[in-house]
Amino acid sequence: MRDVLDKLLTWWQAGESVAVGTVVATFDSAPRPPGAAMLVGPELEVVGSVSGGCVEGAVYQLGEEILESGEPVLQRYGVSDESAFAVGLTCGGIIDVFVEKVDRTTFPELAEVAADIAEGRPVAVATVVAHPDPARVGRRLIIRPDASAGGLGADRADDAVLDDARGLLANGRSETLEYGPDGQRRGEGMRVFVSSYAPVPRMLVFGAIDFAAAVARLGSFLGYRVTVCDARAVFATASRFPSADDVVVDWPHRYLSGEAASGRIDDRTVICVLTHDPKFDVPLLEVALRLPQVAYIGAMGSRRTHDDRLKRLREAGLTEEEVARLSSPIGLDLGARTPEETAVSIAAEIIAQRWGGAGQRLSGAAGPIHH
Repeated sequence: MRDVLDKLLTWWQAGESVAVGTVVATFDSAPRPPGAAMLVGPELEVVGSVSGGCVEGAVYQLGEEILESGEPVLQRYGVSDESAFAVGLTCGGIIDVFVEKVDRTTFPELAEVAADIAEGRPVAVATVVAHPDPARVGRRLIIRPDASAGGLGADRADDAVLDDARGLLANGRSETLEYGPDGQRRGEGMRVFVSSYAPVPRMLVFGAIDFAAAVARLGSFLGYRVTVCDARAVFATASRFPSADDVVVDWPHRYLSGEAASGRIDDRTVICVLTHDPKFDVPLLEVALRLPQVAYIGAMGSRRTHDDRLKRLREAGLTEEEVARLSSPIGLDLGARTPEETAVSIAAEIIAQRWGGAGQRLSGAAGPIHH
């Protein structure tokens, strides 16, 4: 949708109606990802693509019909369709495309959503793409980290989707979710496409050790863009950290200072300090703990290392409030021993801190599972 948003907004501001086809689900070797969009404008011009050319003709015809009828349609294209070859999706993939009419009446929040996207503010749009009640298809809920607008036709549905969509938004993921007609978790009939507009959150792992490789793998699995940084070029190599998006050779404190100055650190960034060497981690933590907006800062080391580290940080002038932001020793108490188990304990602490979990066994707790 980002690719076509400017043109869509121009037509919307002019009071025009536009047919918007959005890929809401993909299977196998589908050519474009969820969220890819194509517009059929008021003069029947085409902007964007849902399949790289395979099914654009069919979506165009559907868009023409929907501009007339105003009734949204969820259509599947792929080799499982008898008409697959006719519409040209011969690459072997399957895509679900939701085509709807968008104008000031059907999507009154579009300008505000576009402003959020332009300013880099996280926002998600949840749209009902299938429902037993046709009147609820096309309803929208706008989700921000601390607010929401619109509605899906039932309070229970709003609550369930809001909870799940914030999880997707935190990771910058777009996905189709399924519920019962009124938002029942264990049900089917209502499908909701959540389109997230947020940069992928970052995980910065300092210290090119075997534990860092395991943390990088799990961080990537959780949806983070992972950077591994170490001053020692012989250890900080891409071959040792295949799960990392970036491997940087630099002094950790210098690299973090540069990233912060460039604005690439935000309140979703997590920092894992695994060096447990004072000459690396104390200067690094001096920078990290003074950053105004970071989701998590954890440092590896024994109890003795932790006590020595706190002493050095206080001597460096850090306040008690700043020092209190540090999770050290890093991770939850899972009894972890191997690098992989330790990575799970670190990831568990990050998740718990993000969503307000206590880290205890659910079987021994009462109340809502989701915080």
